[in-house]
Amino acid sequence: MRTPEQVDGIIAALEAEYPDADCSLDERQAWKLLVQVRLAAQCTDARVNQVTPALFARFPDPAAMAAAEIGEVEELIRSCGFYHGKARDLILQANQLMDRFGGRVPDNMDDLLTLAGVGRKSANLILGDVFGVPGSVVVDTHCIRLSNRMGLVDNEKDPVKIERQLRAILPAEKSNDFCHRLVLHGRAVCTARKPECERCCCAVFCKTMDH
Repeated sequence: MRTPEQVDGIIAALEAEYPDADCSLDERQAWKLLVQVRLAAQCTDARVNQVTPALFARFPDPAAMAAAEIGEVEELIRSCGFYHGKARDLILQANQLMDRFGGRVPDNMDDLLTLAGVGRKSANLILGDVFGVPGSVVVDTHCIRLSNRMGLVDNEKDPVKIERQLRAILPAEKSNDFCHRLVLHGRAVCTARKPECERCCCAVFCKTMDH
């Protein structure tokens, strides 16, 4: 594990390197971002951003999606992959929102996790990006890889355990942006294939460089 000073150093280095810590999905309205997050499973955010304008033009809100024909939704999202399951989840999710939440996306973890296709990663993204809930930690593949390489967690692959451990060491008000910066850093420098430590802004604080 890293010392508090090393953790602070990693946070500061990533803030300096990636001052704009925005989610790479385009939408910021709660329901539309929830849809994009579901479509992004096993698909690039760039592809989702290309697909959803037509989807939202046809189905602009949960009420419209709840009444949708599954075949039409499947055609609109086909290029995102796994479109049968995703279309099913989007329609069921919209019906759940209409039936139980008045068409509004809930602002708490417990209720979000009752929705079709929503796990902790998706729920934390909505809570952090839409509702500004402190302590929201989005554990995706980049977060898992970089947290282990940097020594923020010790050989941990369980997303729930990583979420809990990161929440314990990250300032609550910085955790959401920190996770977005890990994604940016994981794509640009600390890639899955090979970390480019020689040009890493976090190298001086990183466990990988201890060896």
